[in-house]
Amino acid sequence: MVHAVRQRNREPGRGCCKSTGCGIPFFRFRGNDERKVRFAPESRKGWKSLKKGDRVSGVIEKMEFPNKGIMTVDGERLVVKNALPGQTVLAAVTKKRKGRGEGRLLEVLEKSPLETAEHPCPQSGVCGGCLYQTIPYEEQLKIKEGQVRELLDAVCSGYEFEGIKASPAAEEYRNKMEFSFGDERKDGPLCLGMHKRGSFYDVVNADDCRIVHGDFRKLLTATREYFAKLEAPFYKKLRHEGYLRHLLVRRAVKTGEILVALVTTTQTEWAAGQNGCAAAEAEGQVLEGWKELIQALPLEGKLAGILHVKNDSLADVVQSDETEILYGQDYFYEELLGLRFKISPFSFFQTNSLGAEVLYSKVRDYIGDTAGQVVFDLYSGTGTIAQILAPVAEKVVGVEIVEEAVEAARENAARNGLSNCEFIAGDVLKVVGDLKDKPDLIVLDPPRDGVHPKALNQIIDFGVKRMVYVSCKPTSLQRDLVTLQERGYRMVRACCVDMFPGTGNCETVVLLSQQKPDDTIEIDLDLDELDATAAETKATYEEIKAYVWEKHHLKVSSLYISQIKRKCGLEVGQNYNLSKSENPKVPKCPPEKEAAIMDALKHFQMI
Repeated sequence: MVHAVRQRNREPGRGCCKSTGCGIPFFRFRGNDERKVRFAPESRKGWKSLKKGDRVSGVIEKMEFPNKGIMTVDGERLVVKNALPGQTVLAAVTKKRKGRGEGRLLEVLEKSPLETAEHPCPQSGVCGGCLYQTIPYEEQLKIKEGQVRELLDAVCSGYEFEGIKASPAAEEYRNKMEFSFGDERKDGPLCLGMHKRGSFYDVVNADDCRIVHGDFRKLLTATREYFAKLEAPFYKKLRHEGYLRHLLVRRAVKTGEILVALVTTTQTEWAAGQNGCAAAEAEGQVLEGWKELIQALPLEGKLAGILHVKNDSLADVVQSDETEILYGQDYFYEELLGLRFKISPFSFFQTNSLGAEVLYSKVRDYIGDTAGQVVFDLYSGTGTIAQILAPVAEKVVGVEIVEEAVEAARENAARNGLSNCEFIAGDVLKVVGDLKDKPDLIVLDPPRDGVHPKALNQIIDFGVKRMVYVSCKPTSLQRDLVTLQERGYRMVRACCVDMFPGTGNCETVVLLSQQKPDDTIEIDLDLDELDATAAETKATYEEIKAYVWEKHHLKVSSLYISQIKRKCGLEVGQNYNLSKSENPKVPKCPPEKEAAIMDALKHFQMI
């Protein structure tokens, strides 16, 4: 392993490049290799452009969603994931193309002035679960609010941004965790916790995890120690061998009910050596001992069920080929906004129960009066939003791809006395075109990747006047907003809700309103002073290119600029940049570059 030692003296000729005396500090590496490391000045003559393999250091200027630290090296933009704003870091350049680079964080040389949190998690910076453990919660909220606002402003204007709402609890807020079995180093002791940051294989213990209730930590520690004593093998992903895979824990905040599931393979040969019994019988005895251990723990909550889930999938996912109930039942109950929900091991439910009440209250606020209306709740999960709206609405139709969640949604609606809810199992893309009801309002709460483009166009075709979009990934929301605006919708209001303190994620709720062709605004214009061609002449193509490069670090072609100008109704020269071939294939401007060009047109007041 190569270690770096920072030279403290930065005076020219001392602690710098001996050949030039340029004053740029460098690192001396212990090992077989010694090389210079540049400190990333704004510009420095004699240095070539960044290239793959360079090791550079500098200050992180800002962080873009969700974890992209941005630093400038010799005037070039470098993205260093998981580097916090204000940190001085050492990074290795891993990618370099079109004026932009990506780097891998090697070391934090100096902490950020923002890192003033007291008693952060001891695994902070090692565990891949959290990002902001060393930053006070108030500062975390400012960072997330700024990230989302920047993404929305790049594609929308003229809307009301309502800031960010904090989670009621900044610690011990999660109601679900999927802990992984593994080891922190090759052939090391058994670990149970989260994957090490940047690693697909290494696992670090999470005994002191700050984002879960103490009951989670007790269950985790007891389970790891029990199976470590038995020398039970964990599942090795490359060889597809081993027994232990995951520990799934779900705990309701309001009811305190706990569901625990041990996820294993069906490879039970190791168990036969424990007591000389047949493998199946020996496994039964091992699981019985684990169940009794869990039942004996001094938990604050109440055990609703203890499960054994068998999973022989080659993918590293928590799923069930077969589920055995060792104790109790395979579900538990949670309460939100006065409604009671039955939750199964794998059904979707917001992981922050108290934060979910804040989120859904904001959704209800944006939706407004639903009396006598038909509402579509697309990507409905266990039907939380649908049931919050159902008491007033004429009918609510929910669509969800997970059949288990749909069954739970139907049971929840019946339990809450709601007879006007219909839940359909299926992919929104395949089902939405066959829905018989005509909606007055649509609520979208898609997974992280957003709405499939074809499904989004089908949803827009319903022509509802209002739409509420709930997003857990604002970059996906940004992409979908471009399409929604092209098809006649305008974002009216937007609000962030922090459902994931300590991490880089954030929920965003937006209200969209349809703009009809007959919508008019009366204004007074002095035709003598109006220059009809002003918008078209405010900036040249080269000026637009320069602005996009300087602000967004993207290179855009004249063809892309002309496409976006046409889309905005601006005049473009006839046959501009068209191919002379008979059936030309014209590349379409990517969403990221479209957003940047739109930003430039707004900057130059052309739209």
